[in-house]
Amino acid sequence: MQSYWVMNTWNLKEQEFHQSVYIALQRVAKEIAGQNQTVLPPKELIKKISSNYYVVNVNSDIDAGALEYELVTAFQEQSLNADFEYAIHDCQTTEMVYGDFCQYSDTPINENTLGNLPQYDEFTYYFGVKFPAQAGYLLSRMQTSVLLTIILFFTIAFFIYSMYIILSQQRLSEMQKDFINNMTHEFKTPISTIKISADVFLKSEKIKEDTRLNRYASIIKEQNERLNTQVEKVLQIARLERDNFKLKKEEVDLHKILNQTLDSVDLEISSKQGVISTNLTAQNAILSADKLHLTNILYNLIDNAVKYCQKSPEISISTKNIGNAIQLCIADKGIGISKEFQSKVFNKFYRVPTGNVHNVKGFGLGLFYIKNICDAHAWKLQLKSEPNVGTEILINMKTVAI
Repeated sequence: MQSYWVMNTWNLKEQEFHQSVYIALQRVAKEIAGQNQTVLPPKELIKKISSNYYVVNVNSDIDAGALEYELVTAFQEQSLNADFEYAIHDCQTTEMVYGDFCQYSDTPINENTLGNLPQYDEFTYYFGVKFPAQAGYLLSRMQTSVLLTIILFFTIAFFIYSMYIILSQQRLSEMQKDFINNMTHEFKTPISTIKISADVFLKSEKIKEDTRLNRYASIIKEQNERLNTQVEKVLQIARLERDNFKLKKEEVDLHKILNQTLDSVDLEISSKQGVISTNLTAQNAILSADKLHLTNILYNLIDNAVKYCQKSPEISISTKNIGNAIQLCIADKGIGISKEFQSKVFNKFYRVPTGNVHNVKGFGLGLFYIKNICDAHAWKLQLKSEPNVGTEILINMKTVAI
């Protein structure tokens, strides 16, 4: 469409140019006829030989000096500031006698292209006018169209390049997802086998009697469970990204799920001499939510509060009703997060830089998972944190009317 528009504009400008030239040359012919007191031929006064060359039949001798003056004057009246050259036909020698090249623009022109004004055998007394830089003149009158066309073509080129990059990234992303899915599914079998083997060891009387072997078996089971948890996280993220998971919403009591979660992590908190305080003041804690994913969110938040602490974890959990919603707040007095990293912590695989020290292990999937589940439930998630002070996670969840 843009090419058609430009070509159409070119044709219109060319027609306009031809009409202006025709009017100007007609005026010149009349002036010469008036000066020589002759009558112009009734037919074929002006003949267009090519796109930029015209011959004018005047039926009388032509004075070169007067012709140039009349040409310049007539073209100025038509606002034709195009460079031109002219020649006069000599009846005695039957040759074109070159006049001059009149230049308006500062654009340099190849002199080898000048002077080529061919004869026209059907006229006797005539002069020829040629516009050697007509194409450039027309382009200068189409600056807006040409500029918009160039911008459009650059835009199209950039769009095509962007689409190529996007499709390449999409293909690589699909390959990555397929690899992660295959890898994690392959891990499930040896993890299950290791778990069964560790349970057999721990139940053996001989292992129980040997403190060292019992400790090693416990470490194997503990690390196996940790590995299984990380694999499950990766699988959950893969399902989230493929949009093939569905929330199984049901009416659940947030306080009840919180208490169950706290009971299950109580042993780990106690082993680290930690403290969890609760202030569950919300009168309505009934939600329409996926119980499994909600439980995973609570586990992840509490697990982060435990892992990212300087000494013994100090965690406070509170709820309160705000309108027809309940606000869950999980706060800790851990290492905190700098402001420059807070906008990135919900990105997949992102972990706050800690230099060459990696005291806390993980894939950087916990908060990414939490963010996606909150978005799926249309819950509002907020993070407030200060380095060496602590972190506070706020989740606003719509309640079910009691």
